Amino acid sequence: MRIGQGFDAHALVRGIPLVLGGVPIVHERGLAGDSDGDVLVHAVMDALLGAAHLGDMGTWFRSDDAEVRGARSLLLLKKVWSMMEQKGFQLESLDATIVAERPRLFEFRLDMERNLSEVLKADPQRISVKAKTTDGLGFAGRGEGMAAYANLLLHERPE
Repeated sequence: MRIGQGFDAHALVRGIPLVLGGVPIVHERGLAGDSDGDVLVHAVMDALLGAAHLGDMGTWFRSDDAEVRGARSLLLLKKVWSMMEQKGFQLESLDATIVAERPRLFEFRLDMERNLSEVLKADPQRISVKAKTTDGLGFAGRGEGMAAYANLLLHERPE
């Protein structure tokens, strides 16, 4: 068994679509980033790469890489998951939390879990996505950005 922990944060800016867990969400601002800025998927990628001892997102997806610029994060996650499969891993459990004051994200949670389960080839019951506010505290509470945390457990299949 391997445990992975990931974190990501991005600023909210006008003129960019908001995407979380691969789900487009109507909001006046989106997350700035080299790709689509999807903090949830980025945290999951870092957790996977850490659990497999393969570095982090920056190791595999450089900000100066044209493939990364504006990319859908779910497509980058597919590449990371392919690496996991090549190493013989399967997902046992994923627990993730998005930190954002607004918009309220509860109604999008199941779609995010479904997107992640499809890419990670896992039963949706093994994936949990939650959203929390900070009651106005910090950069997320002031609406300046969003963050996400991901914790997961991988099972290494015997060769």
